[in-house]
Order: sequence, then C-alpha cells, then structure tokens
Amino acid sequence: MEDLIGFLVAGFVLTGSPGPNTLSLAATGAAFGARRGLGYMTGLLLGMVLVMGLTASGVIAIVLAVPALGPVVTAAAAAYFLYLAWRIANAPPLSEARQTKPAPSAGDGIVLSLLNPKAYAAMAAMFTGFVLFAGSSIVDAFIKAGLLLVILTLVNTVWLAGGALLTRVLREPRLNRIVNVAFAALLILSVVLALSI
Repeated sequence: MEDLIGFLVAGFVLTGSPGPNTLSLAATGAAFGARRGLGYMTGLLLGMVLVMGLTASGVIAIVLAVPALGPVVTAAAAAYFLYLAWRIANAPPLSEARQTKPAPSAGDGIVLSLLNPKAYAAMAAMFTGFVLFAGSSIVDAFIKAGLLLVILTLVNTVWLAGGALLTRVLREPRLNRIVNVAFAALLILSVVLALSI
C-alpha cells in the first residue's frame, strides 16, 4: 500500500509539473479552445502509452546506448518543439482561430510525446522506482501503465482546461497574443531544461 501511495504521488508530480507536453497542451487550450484541443490531448496520451511501452520494455535504453543516435534524437526533438512553439505563438486570437488555423492534431500529440525527453525520464523513474505487484514484472508493468494513463488523463484535462480558461478571461486580442507567445516561450524553455537533464 505504501508503494502504491508513493507511486500515485510521484505520478501526479512528474506528469503534472510543467514540461513540453503539459505546456503545449495549455497553450493549445489557450490558442484554440478546450474542445478543439481534445484531439491533441488524445494524441499526447497515445504517445505516452508508446513511451511507457518503450521504457518498460527497455527498448529506449538500447536505442540511447548507441552513441550516434543521441544527437540525432535530440536534434529531431528540438526541431519539432520549435515548430510547435511557432504554431502556438502565431495562432490567431481564440475567436478568430475557430475559422482560420487548424489546432494541433492527434498525430502532433503522438509525435510530441515520443520526442519529449521529460516523458522518458518520468516513465523510467515510475517503472523502475516502484513495485506494485511483486509476483510478475509484466503484471506490475500493466498496473503501472493503467494507473499512469488515468493520472495523465486527469492532469492533461486540467492543463487543457486551464489554458482555455486563461484565454476566456483574457478576451482582448492583444492579450491573447501575449498569452500565446508566452506559452510558446515556456514550451521552448521546458524543452531546453528537459534536454539538459
């Protein structure tokens, strides 16, 4: 029971703290609204399921053990995050966004999760730091993945709704633009911090 409580607390802290996924989700909510951000949120969740699988199975450890792949993965992640930050910073005010620019898609969310270094670090800590079912490592991994999926869904919903709420409060187009640019800058900062881990 103690490991379960520790796992849940760590899960909320690691997945709920500001990082590329959460900040991009809040930015999507602010730029495009909560309803239009649901597809992106779904993609982030699906991507995190893939990250969990890659981490729990040890595949990511094998990939990162190849010295030449580290810089390639880092460059691809940085380029994608810059692209997403640019899209968020240049999103029109929410009232105009409904008619003009498409919100990030589920595919964008999957890619972002797969390229997010914080996601791998968090999942590695969650899968190696706790034992919830000592009888079988496979059952243990599935229990952890299920609990983490619930936690991620709750956390992501809060970040998406929070971003959308912020924009509803700041209806002035100039303030909307400031919020979008600020979220884009925070996204880039979170990536820099995640890559320096």
